[in-house]
Amino acid sequence: MIEISNITKRFYSLVALDNVSLTIPRGEVLGLLGPNGAGKTTMMKIVAGFLQPDSGTVRPLNSAWPIIGYKPERLLFPNQLRVSQYLEMIAGLSNISGQHHVKEVVGHSLEQVDLLSAANKKIKDCSKGMRQRLGLAQVLIGNPPLLLLDEPSNGLDPEGQTDILQVIQSLHASGKTIVISSHHLHEITQICTELVILNRGQIHYRNSMAEALAVRPHVSIHTDKDLAPMRTLMQALHPDVQIDGQRLIMKNEAMALRRAAMTILLQNGYDILHVEQKRITLAEIYAKAVQ
Repeated sequence: MIEISNITKRFYSLVALDNVSLTIPRGEVLGLLGPNGAGKTTMMKIVAGFLQPDSGTVRPLNSAWPIIGYKPERLLFPNQLRVSQYLEMIAGLSNISGQHHVKEVVGHSLEQVDLLSAANKKIKDCSKGMRQRLGLAQVLIGNPPLLLLDEPSNGLDPEGQTDILQVIQSLHASGKTIVISSHHLHEITQICTELVILNRGQIHYRNSMAEALAVRPHVSIHTDKDLAPMRTLMQALHPDVQIDGQRLIMKNEAMALRRAAMTILLQNGYDILHVEQKRITLAEIYAKAVQ
């Protein structure tokens, strides 16, 4: 959908983005991770058109730019307005005309974020979760195919975060392409199909979420006593078998031999306490990328 090529953005002596290239694929949910100051918000603002890069280009992959909905991290609303009044104002600013059409558009955006019941509520009386939903409803005015969501669940309790995630998943299922910036690793894991980790203005990691979390799977067999006497026998079974105290670790092709390994352990007087199959976590990927 969007191709970012070699963009650099400086704010005086600070290099916010340093020769960054990235593709935002159509129909995907692209997660942007990184510490504060990594360049996530700057990248979103450049894609949205609020900032211009000092060098490099941002262009659509086809001939026409998609309509973009952008939700910033900080949400500032006119508290004296009602939810529906505010969205009707946004619809007017988006060149949506006709009273009936405006109400239809506003109603649809509220329905998409499950906020219809609060249409007549004053914004000052809305909870944090409702304000985040209102921010999402705002970016849906005009039915943009590309959504840029900067910290969409910021400041919410776990229940509120779950609600927002469900809304985003629903928007993705409806065909939206979404770029989401977040500090919540579980949030990115649950909803994103693509992963990019930024640090100090550069991309330090990029992969599909499925491939990222499939890296380095292993089986761990925990026994009742030290496995050092079994080291030679177990490594003869397969070179990707490792011994760590009372734990037998089987990686790569060796994982298929776990039944044979357990049989050998039982025959040699070991009790098997438990077996677990593990994959790399997003926290491990993130820590390595930003260290």
